Formats: sequence, C-alpha cells, structure tokens
Amino acid sequence: MLLSRDYVGYMAGEVVKRLLAAKMIEAPSAATLAQRVRVAMQDEISVEDRLNEEVREILTKHADEMRRTGVQYQEMYKKVKGELARQRKLILR
Repeated sequence: MLLSRDYVGYMAGEVVKRLLAAKMIEAPSAATLAQRVRVAMQDEISVEDRLNEEVREILTKHADEMRRTGVQYQEMYKKVKGELARQRKLILR
C-alpha cells in the first residue's frame, strides 16, 4: 500500500469534516461516517496490493515453465498484471 493506514484515516476524517462544514452532506455522527469512508478508501487503495499478490501466485505456479522457456519474471509479471487489470476493468497508478 502506497499510503499508510494512519494517513488514510486522517484523509477520511478531513473529507468528512470539510463536507460537513460546507453543508454538502448531513450525518448524525461524523465519527461513524469518517470510519465508513476510511474503510471504503482502504478497500480501494488495497485493490492493487491484492492484484499483485494474485499475480505472484500465478507466476509461482508457472515458474518451471517460465524457466524452461527463458521468459523473464519481470516481463511476465507486467503482462499478467496488465491482463488481469484489463479483465477486471481496473485503473492502476
């Protein structure tokens, strides 16, 4: 994850605070809303981490075949990650 969990929590709190201050939203509890926003932000940020882990698992399963054919790990990593992201319609940084 590129951002720390503490910073994501801070950002969620600031977003909620500013939206409430600008009267763009109403909420009975700012803390509860900030917690829900934090969870949503962390889920979104961790999408690429989960994708990276899945790519590593796929490449581990095919390590022998890659060695036999002489395919570079990094090259295959980029291709598999790109293909999975395309299939899932993900936009990566």
